[in-house]
Amino acid sequence: MIRRLTKHDHDQLFSFLQKEPSFNLFIIGDIESFGYDTDFQEIWGELDETGNLKAVLLRYYNSFIPYAQGDFDVEGFATLIQQTNVFPFILSGKSSIVERFEQWLTLGNKRVMYFCECDTDEYANEYANQMDYSIEIKKATLEDVDRIIKLRQRIAEFATVPRTRESLAKSLETKTGRTYYIEQDGNMVASASTTAENSLSAMIVGVCTDEAHRQKGYASAIMTKLIQDLISEGKTLCLFYDNPQAGSIYKRLGFRDIGTWTMYL
Repeated sequence: MIRRLTKHDHDQLFSFLQKEPSFNLFIIGDIESFGYDTDFQEIWGELDETGNLKAVLLRYYNSFIPYAQGDFDVEGFATLIQQTNVFPFILSGKSSIVERFEQWLTLGNKRVMYFCECDTDEYANEYANQMDYSIEIKKATLEDVDRIIKLRQRIAEFATVPRTRESLAKSLETKTGRTYYIEQDGNMVASASTTAENSLSAMIVGVCTDEAHRQKGYASAIMTKLIQDLISEGKTLCLFYDNPQAGSIYKRLGFRDIGTWTMYL
């Protein structure tokens, strides 16, 4: 049976999601932030004959994320997505789960990324001991949003869209994200952000350095600060990457691959 979940299902739902908290950080973060009674967010669950959760599906605006522990009613969830009449939509999630929808839905462009996590500051602390302490790392405020966007726009690898600014500002306002940065001569030259921060984890996004200031260790210094701060708060850090060279940098700081994440855009 598939039905919409409510606050009365919260304890069972979170127990289910915490079996793989990193893969479920978006679902956990959205529920903690927005609950069960908004018009832009819904969560459904498939329950077995004894009332135990087998699978869940989150809708956040036009984005859908499924999660399951084993076999589940893929066709039933696919029908739900179609019945919401939200088009176009984004479908994303743990690859082994979300790719089962390919036979039931007409999906957008497929992108598969490595998914990794960091739950220790051991390697970050080792790196910090070797850092140039003349590098000052600052924490961004709402007043810095436009500077962060301008930095990203100067970098060819980054694609910024109109909603990028809105999302960044919202994450700072709601404290579901933070940004650390380095500046030289008053100009922001490197930054990294978190998003979807919740009580258990946070996603690292927007790691970037101005081309004129690369090979100086700025990105690694900012990542080190993020790792130290978030680990001290009891949170696991997660990130996506599809560039093996970038992945090797993250792994030196304690990240490890735990699977892949697929998005259909």
